[in-house]
Amino acid sequence: MDSEKSKQPGSLYITALEPKSGKLMVSLGLMELITRFVSKVGFFRPVIRSGDNPDNDLTLILDRYGLDISYEDAHVFTVDQVRTLGAEGRFQEIVQAIIERYNHIKDRFEFVICEGFESSGINTGFDVDANLEIAKNLGAPVLGVLSGRDKQERKIAESVKIVIDTIETSGCINAATIVNRVAPELIKNTWKFINQEVSGDIPVYVIPEVPELACSTVGEILDGLGGRFVFGKHTGLTRIVRHFKIAAMTMDNYLSYLEEGDLIITPGDREDIIVGTLAALFSRTFPNIAGILLTGGLEPGPRVTRLIHGIRKASIPVIGAREDTFTAAMKASKVPAVISSSNPKKVDIALGVFESVVNINEIRQRLAVSRSEIVTPMMFQYSLFEKAKEEKRHIVLPEGTEDRILRASEVLRARDVVDITLIGIEEMIREKAGLLGVELDGVRIIDHVNSPWLDDFTEEFYEIRKSKGVTRDAARDAMLDENYFGVMMVYKGLVDGMVSGSVHTTADVLRPAFQVIKTRPGVKIASSVFFMCLPTRVLVFGDCAVNPDPDEEELAAIAISSADTASRFGIEPLVAMLSYSTGSSGKGREVEKVRKAVEIARRLRPDLLIEGPLQYDAAIDPDVARKKLPGSKVAGRATVFIFPDLNTGNNTYKAVQRSSGAIAIGPVIQGLKKPVNDLSRGCLVEDVVNTVAITAIQAGQDDN
Repeated sequence: MDSEKSKQPGSLYITALEPKSGKLMVSLGLMELITRFVSKVGFFRPVIRSGDNPDNDLTLILDRYGLDISYEDAHVFTVDQVRTLGAEGRFQEIVQAIIERYNHIKDRFEFVICEGFESSGINTGFDVDANLEIAKNLGAPVLGVLSGRDKQERKIAESVKIVIDTIETSGCINAATIVNRVAPELIKNTWKFINQEVSGDIPVYVIPEVPELACSTVGEILDGLGGRFVFGKHTGLTRIVRHFKIAAMTMDNYLSYLEEGDLIITPGDREDIIVGTLAALFSRTFPNIAGILLTGGLEPGPRVTRLIHGIRKASIPVIGAREDTFTAAMKASKVPAVISSSNPKKVDIALGVFESVVNINEIRQRLAVSRSEIVTPMMFQYSLFEKAKEEKRHIVLPEGTEDRILRASEVLRARDVVDITLIGIEEMIREKAGLLGVELDGVRIIDHVNSPWLDDFTEEFYEIRKSKGVTRDAARDAMLDENYFGVMMVYKGLVDGMVSGSVHTTADVLRPAFQVIKTRPGVKIASSVFFMCLPTRVLVFGDCAVNPDPDEEELAAIAISSADTASRFGIEPLVAMLSYSTGSSGKGREVEKVRKAVEIARRLRPDLLIEGPLQYDAAIDPDVARKKLPGSKVAGRATVFIFPDLNTGNNTYKAVQRSSGAIAIGPVIQGLKKPVNDLSRGCLVEDVVNTVAITAIQAGQDDN
């Protein structure tokens, strides 16, 4: 019986105990955290919101995590159906139907997060009891969510006690209680009163109100008004609206009221307001607005419209509504703020706040969540965030005006993964960020050309490179290059690592690193690896980016560095050194190079399991390995694959990536005294984020 129980999937039922508690942030945060440990996490929302539109909570979770479950299978009833059936005394039918659907889902997942339905405030007693009854019948521990918005500290503490008592009285297992949306200035006193009111071992977490999550976006307002997109860039629809301003004054008076994050509401024929507002976007003396809402079903005349369309950098969205100005403003102000899949910025903000408060290890212990043997790409990428947060390092990004770098910086700061320094002219960076709608709170910006460090860096670089014929003038010219300046920041300990390459070549990024930082003692050669994230495991491929044709000693050094890198990132290093033959079956110069490299690597590091020469199929496929190299501890089980030259390695990683759908993270440069990593010029924002996290982890490990 015990063994059968151990095979049962884990579960958790998240329920709000009152309206507008911000329950979705909690569901999202727990999905994110549990997915770090468990390879197959499911989501079940037995009762969804009533109405014609798809349920936002369910849609967001299914889309974000790519769950193998349809929208229809992930729910059973609407709120209205449950309340109607409950009023008719048919609640048992509800529970039976939900259990039946849940049983179909749970066997496909290792853990299932269930999200209850919202309390309306009118039927609160029924809603709370219904959610707890459903949770009890599903056998799922309950995590209750309360709203602390507009409540004083003592009232919050009293509510927490009531919630804990209510859950325990219902017969449910109490996993934890979360108080969301508490005014930041009240949190300290709130904890004081909670400690007075609540005893026992039930974890309680207090999450502050986050203004950005309480505000609607331009896109949400557009949908809420049933309006139309007039012009601008659709990416601007994710901009957060902090204030509503009706522009009815003369231009000079109106401009004095502009604030950061305004949605400007004006009749569509007020061409002076429209053009003046767009002009303010390009002025460094005015704040950055969220967008413009044109009312009355009107638009500017044809020549003004032509003028506006010709503003190439105008990323501010302009939307239109049929209603008059007053009615449109009232409707816009009442559009609810949601966290949705269409707005990744809000998702990142929500996750950053949640993860900074909730102790996932405590939750794991209470829910008995054990780590899966399988490692999915999502699990590996989340583990990068987890490790980077533990290290909390400072990374410099020299390409400060590049769109992808700015967006990645926003994500990294919102999730509180690392501290960031951007290199470039501050006004240009902030102007670009404003046009993109990117928040750079907490990001440091260094103008390297006018930096007080420039003279010191020049002299330092001259001393390092004068033996190579570098003059002081040449040293100064080098320091005017943002990559050289960034590397010098790493060298001097002003930051912990550098990531560049979104607009620079690999040589532009690595040359200064090799000249200034150089390799660690005992490391013969710097090299690179890619983390190849396959559906159920992560492999390490090296060298696929740096060394064209390493000799046997260099190849052995690459193997050792790659094994150490794998180990640092939680991958057991089983090293396969690849060639076109396996074991002693083949002859030739290239095979002999690999064979000698294996001998050298084994002599230098007898603690490592290293096999070679191996063909790729014998290294990765257990059936092939049993035929070609029986008895090997590496063949068929390899996790680290060392290619004999750059031509083979680069082509193989790309072939595996494209043919299998694997996610390739890298190149990760290894062997340097301090970490500097290169990006592909075709990189995505996600690639930048992952590489920065890896660099932070490397920096922390290099200190140990």
